[in-house]
Amino acid sequence: MKTIRSVLLMISLTNNAAVAATIHFDDAAPGAPPPGWTATKTGKEEAKWTIERDDTAARKTKGLKQSGEGTYPVCLRNGTRLKNGFVEVKFKPVSGKEDQAGGVVWRARDADNYYIARANALEDNVTIYHTINGKRTEKKRTAMKVASNQWHTLRVEFSGEHFTVTFDGQKAIEWDDQTFTEPGMVGLWTKADSVTLFDDFSFGEL
Repeated sequence: MKTIRSVLLMISLTNNAAVAATIHFDDAAPGAPPPGWTATKTGKEEAKWTIERDDTAARKTKGLKQSGEGTYPVCLRNGTRLKNGFVEVKFKPVSGKEDQAGGVVWRARDADNYYIARANALEDNVTIYHTINGKRTEKKRTAMKVASNQWHTLRVEFSGEHFTVTFDGQKAIEWDDQTFTEPGMVGLWTKADSVTLFDDFSFGEL
């Protein structure tokens, strides 16, 4: 039985095949984490990842909502192993007194080791970090308007040691790093008391 609608695109590039997937949450059961994902956190407290109906989502159906209060709630897509490629998501920061953040994760080894780029509606900025053994370290940030209760698009392209972050179609950050060089999982991220909705999660090779 189909639980999550996933659109696969096969694009031939010379002798190589590039694979991209876009995951919508239309067919997942409301009130529970989506199948095929590891809904977890970095740090303490409890994350809460659930499928919820939302008429403001891209297709006015359902989205993935994080409404817990973990240190850094993380939701990793099982079975993904990308070294060079992209990850993209539409997200809506709904509420939060400490943070109103939405982020994407790439080259994740586990819930304590990964790269992350996030946008924060309380701070009006986009920031890139690495998290090593559960410790998050900021590397670069750019001031950009991030409106609450509006849908935004966050995308990261990663190739070798070079990363490019775009927010709502505008380039936000370029950064180079060699901390995590092996293929890893992609996923989603928030912080603290952020209540955030996600939809149209895309990833693949470039």
